[in-house]
Amino acid sequence: MTITQRGVAEFFGTFWLVFGGCGSAVLAAAFPEVGIGLLGVSLAFGLTVLTMAYAIGHISGCHLNPAVTVGLWAGGRFPAKDIPAYVVAQVLGAIAAAAALYMIASGGPDYAGGLASNGFGEHSPGGYAMSSALIIEILLTGFFLFVIMGSTDGRAPAGFAPIAIGLCLTLIHLISIPVTNTSVNPARSTGPALLEGGIALQQLWLFWVAPVAGALIGGAIYRAMGGKAEPDIEGESAA
Repeated sequence: MTITQRGVAEFFGTFWLVFGGCGSAVLAAAFPEVGIGLLGVSLAFGLTVLTMAYAIGHISGCHLNPAVTVGLWAGGRFPAKDIPAYVVAQVLGAIAAAAALYMIASGGPDYAGGLASNGFGEHSPGGYAMSSALIIEILLTGFFLFVIMGSTDGRAPAGFAPIAIGLCLTLIHLISIPVTNTSVNPARSTGPALLEGGIALQQLWLFWVAPVAGALIGGAIYRAMGGKAEPDIEGESAA
């Protein structure tokens, strides 16, 4: 596949992740009487990755996340020259998804303007401090990369990587929604923050720094433990 084809796949895949995950939080989480709650939102994020892994994993690797792309590079699974194209496609997909979600949500009678942005302090769902946000985002993104690299290792059982990765993202959200509204993905954070502005945009830096740092650590640790590190020129290394 060409880099353009892979970039287009990453655009649509990231659109699906942000629209499905953040959409579930904005439109369905607290719907009267039959809302899906935090468990439903967590599952929605996991399902977006699982479904897209099967849909575009063979095209782009289904990274859907700048931190994953950088982490796979650190683990020796992705060429550095393709990182910019992937990151740009992912961020643009996230912005497009946030814009689409805003157009839908703003048509509701009780819409207050939120798009499930990430935050800490007064913008944290549970009021958690910046230090808590940094630690949890680094830790969970590191483990996310560890699971991605392990489940896609050539020695792992074939065909199950999307399930493991999707369930891992579900678990990550179950843990950290109260702390930061869960990022582990700079693109996912950027789309809603750009449209919300204000404090969401002011705090966006943390949701680039912490996930990327965690991904670098997770990818490097798996590689050091003996994980296979052959770069995949087609980018098919996340799912």
